[in-house]
Amino acid sequence: MKYSKATNYALHTMLHLVSTAPEQLVSVHQLAELQKVSPTYLSKILTKLVKAGMIESTSGANGGYRLSRKNPDPSFLEIIHAIEGQASLFECSQNHNASCLIQQVMVQAEEEMESFLNNKKMSELASQMKSWSAQSQ
Repeated sequence: MKYSKATNYALHTMLHLVSTAPEQLVSVHQLAELQKVSPTYLSKILTKLVKAGMIESTSGANGGYRLSRKNPDPSFLEIIHAIEGQASLFECSQNHNASCLIQQVMVQAEEEMESFLNNKKMSELASQMKSWSAQSQ
């Protein structure tokens, strides 16, 4: 199973924003530089996160992005769905529909994975990062 690079960048962007003070705006250029990616490409990803209500954007010379006040602690699953959509990862190639046993197994596996990702919050990783940096000093 493989997610797109856009999801990778979205997850890392959200981790950075969760680790940043809530009122602080971070520019697309700062976020792009941290991940060594084009600001134009990252802007498209950020637009999806804004539309999903996970981050807020402020335009202008001092503009940037920050976590949404409505959802300050998104789950991995919410971020993935904002980028990838909610389509099933597996579609049975046979025309068996509900009787496709392989599809049933794959759907169950996907539900378990989604449950795990829904229970994993970005704030948990941000806390781990802070404690690791404190230990390494």
